[in-house]
Amino acid sequence: MKRRAFIKSGMATAGTLAMPAIVKAENAEQKIRMGFIGVGNRGTQVMHLFMNYPDVEVTALCDVYEPYLKRDETAFDPKFLEWGLKGRLPIFLKKDGTRLPHEVKLLDSIRAGRCKLYKDYRELLADKNVDAVFIGTPDHWHAIMTIDAIKAGKDVYCEKPLTVTVAEGRAMVNAERASKQVCCTGLNRRGCVPYQKLRQEILSGKYGTFRHGRAARCSNIFPNGIGKCPPSQPPKGMDWDAWLGPRAWRDYKYTIAPYFFRWQIDFSSQVGNWGVHYIDAMRWMLGETAPCAVTAVGGKYFTPDSDATIPDTMTCLFEFASGKMLEFNVYEGGPARPIAPGKKMSGELELTSGDARIVSSQSGYEITPVNRREFINDPGDKFEPVFYQYKEALLDDGSAASSTNNVIRDFLDRIKDRGTCLCSLEEGHRSTTFAHLANIAYKLGRRLEWDPKREVFTNCSEANELLHYPYRAGYTLG
Repeated sequence: MKRRAFIKSGMATAGTLAMPAIVKAENAEQKIRMGFIGVGNRGTQVMHLFMNYPDVEVTALCDVYEPYLKRDETAFDPKFLEWGLKGRLPIFLKKDGTRLPHEVKLLDSIRAGRCKLYKDYRELLADKNVDAVFIGTPDHWHAIMTIDAIKAGKDVYCEKPLTVTVAEGRAMVNAERASKQVCCTGLNRRGCVPYQKLRQEILSGKYGTFRHGRAARCSNIFPNGIGKCPPSQPPKGMDWDAWLGPRAWRDYKYTIAPYFFRWQIDFSSQVGNWGVHYIDAMRWMLGETAPCAVTAVGGKYFTPDSDATIPDTMTCLFEFASGKMLEFNVYEGGPARPIAPGKKMSGELELTSGDARIVSSQSGYEITPVNRREFINDPGDKFEPVFYQYKEALLDDGSAASSTNNVIRDFLDRIKDRGTCLCSLEEGHRSTTFAHLANIAYKLGRRLEWDPKREVFTNCSEANELLHYPYRAGYTLG
């Protein structure tokens, strides 16, 4: 069999996802050749996890910033550190100054010509020595690159948040469905053992019907936020025009790239960056697909003078036709802790029914009975509190290593059996849509009603105009 045909027809790894994946020796020799587009902080992090698997070979890298591409930390713009971005740059070295083993291996492959370097992602997609791609670029590039990769016959693992508009997400899903490619969204809580177990607990029905979930992104960027700076020349080695891609031209600012684009509404948002993780987990736990209405309020209360174009404080409410509701909050003005801890665990999510309260995180969960009623309602049958803990190290972004590893391993196995990934593009699109709806509701300052089948607002034509934006000349969606 030809190499590509073998990879597409290989058998899936046996066993459940919750168990550590083991690659059989005979499969380990058949490498899945991976290309990585966007190899900054998150791209490097995930690439190193892919490299842990013996059936993966990194054969191509692509980035618009040359020091990332050439793995040269000595060429990083020193102003990145002045802006407090040390923890947001890719890590090539150990604390003792020696190079990480994966980086040693990568440089050897580059020097030997086994791993090609590209500044233009389209050249990487044309490389016949690439079977699948990881896309870890800023969010506004995800849709175009994913669709182009699908058309080039590559399987795709795309980081979250999947898109910057609702229209982009639907176009990505349509492209996948019209192809034979395997596609995955990197929402790592789908691979999290505690959340997988918790979902089964909830589905059992013994704790009642959960109708409300809430979560928050809490940080302290008071008083300066991401800072404020004038336009300047881009850092040496950065192709700023290529970084902007489909977005309208603007001069470079250190408060846009790298990483600070998370606080720029044209490129991302904190509802998209962090909220999508939590929203995806909550709607998965509650068995919901899409809201029927959304309300969002907030403002730049703590960092009014920063270059950020998103609120530092925000509350988003999502209503479902079933009568359930989700709440996501952004608290960046101080160390707020809106989720009251359980007796044994502090959590990132809280889910409530009339009979129970759940506090959960990637480290475990606690289910506590609600045995007290305010009036004369019978509390019903009691159950013993449930406490489940899953100990492991966290990655620099706060995610559990096994969660991301399980999503990666699942993607690799689905390449072999051509099955559906743990978090498909459809699931990723649905969860990312929550963020877009919230940002639009915040911008317009009103409660918006949403038709999840047609993916349009039903009570505001102005809101429908914000479901996409006009790309720069030369860029198309699909």
